[in-house]
Parts: sequence; C-alpha cells; structure tokens
Amino acid sequence: MVLYRRNLVAGGTYFFTVALRDRSADVLVRHVGLLRDAFRTVRAERPFTIDAIVILPDHLHAIWTLPDGDADYSGRWRAIKSHFTRELRTSGMPLTPDNRGEYRLWQRRFLRLAQDRFGAYDSR
Repeated sequence: MVLYRRNLVAGGTYFFTVALRDRSADVLVRHVGLLRDAFRTVRAERPFTIDAIVILPDHLHAIWTLPDGDADYSGRWRAIKSHFTRELRTSGMPLTPDNRGEYRLWQRRFLRLAQDRFGAYDSR
C-alpha cells in the first residue's frame, strides 16, 4: 500500500492542479457553468477562498486559502468533483461507473503545493 505524505497547513494557502482522466477532453470548459455551480455549492457548505483559478479544457489550476484551523482540502475537492460529476450525469452526459463504482471522469490524485509562512510553495 502506498502512503501519501500530505503537508497539512491549517488555514494555509495551497496551489492545485486537478485533471480529467481523458486529457483530450474539453468537459471543463464545455460545462463550465456546472463546474462553477459545484464550486459555489461546496464553498457554501465548507468555506474557503479561491485566490486564483484557471480552467482549461482538460484540467484546472487553483490557489485556495483555507479558514484558520482547517486543512481539509481533500474533502473539498472530493465534494467538488462529486457534485460536478453528478450534474454532468443529470444533464445527460453518458458516464458509466468502473468496477469500483467510480466514474472515470477525473484522475484519482491531484498535484498540491502548500505555501509556508514565508510565501514559498512546498510540494511535500
């Protein structure tokens, strides 16, 4: 079993790259309204600040700052990805689950860098 080391900084600022599994897809820009709704919904439930975001056809880059005492960026990404996937299916996009019951839309992991108190990003 692989153990991933996460640099959890409560109230920290993080840079993310999140990608679709199919790197030739354009789902994120074609359905940017649904993606925006997913972010809006999750931010209402679990607040965080989006300092910057770039949406490209097959991946996105984002810089977030989490509230003081909170380091759960993974839970937020899980909720955003789930909400977006659910809305795509509701809109009629043909997505089928794999043998784990997961829809093969997103890459399973994402790149994350944490900003330290001096403003430098650390990939650990």
